[in-house]
Amino acid sequence: AILGLIVSFFLWRRRGAAAGLRGVAWSLLPVAAYLIGAIELLWRFGSAIASFASSFVFSPRVWAGIIVVIVSLVLFVISGRLRGRARRRSGGQDALKTAGAGTGTAATAGKPGKAVTAPKRQPAKRQPAPRQTKQAKARRAPSAAAPAVDPAQPLELPVGG
Repeated sequence: AILGLIVSFFLWRRRGAAAGLRGVAWSLLPVAAYLIGAIELLWRFGSAIASFASSFVFSPRVWAGIIVVIVSLVLFVISGRLRGRARRRSGGQDALKTAGAGTGTAATAGKPGKAVTAPKRQPAKRQPAPRQTKQAKARRAPSAAAPAVDPAQPLELPVGG
């Protein structure tokens, strides 16, 4: 930490305050870790990992467990590939039949049959926007009741009541 503070001093002089303060911040982290007990915690963590690793190196029971885990993972991967291959061959129909087999009324319970699926919806066709008629354009135009103001002419205000 002291070496880091010395390097931070030279960084401050050479590269400016931002680099120097960043160096001081990094230099204070090991001191903070020691004061809050994080270094002891990391030592215990490393020691526990080392004792776990050394215990299973010579234990046949642990090796049997590792082999069972590996076999399980291999079986998961194989079953996933077989499932994907079956779906590609049938075009996804097996999945629809299996999903629909559990649905139905009490009268059809236990009887094999076709899967009931919802009809496919066709996407809505976009209708072209209706053409505007002259009447519709006239409705949008400014009304004739309000006279147009010419900015070049002076305003005439009515006098009297």
